[in-house]
Amino acid sequence: MAYIVWGIVVLILDIMTKLIAELQLKVVGTIPLIQDIFHLTYVENRGIAFGMFSGQRWLFVIVTILVLGLLAWMYTQSSNQSRWLKWGTALVYGGALGNLLERMAKGYVVDFLDFRLIQFPVFNLADIAVCVGAACLMIHFIFFDEKPKEGDTHE
Repeated sequence: MAYIVWGIVVLILDIMTKLIAELQLKVVGTIPLIQDIFHLTYVENRGIAFGMFSGQRWLFVIVTILVLGLLAWMYTQSSNQSRWLKWGTALVYGGALGNLLERMAKGYVVDFLDFRLIQFPVFNLADIAVCVGAACLMIHFIFFDEKPKEGDTHE
């Protein structure tokens, strides 16, 4: 149950930070916190990761819903509900729902975290949650998900 709460916390923090970014950054564009290293920069991302496939709003909505459905199915089918699986699922759901709801409501996602030192695309908290959650899921499925042994049958 605690994992579900953390997924909801991620969703709420994502929505709040995007709202603050939209209200405060939209008018100024960017605020350098550490000049040429880390800025808060307002970007309306109409694509998926890093702005790719811009303008395909409903395709992203459908794909996100399908991926979340697949993740729910994989969660229920996993024979070992490790912490990695629970955290990964909660983080992916919280982040994906944050971006999905905003994309459905506005047609774009607000990005605002801008690491300029490494020329990385501008992103948001939902993106962080999805990436960290995906890494947790990979760890679970590689190291903790028990595979059926040869000759085992599941009836």
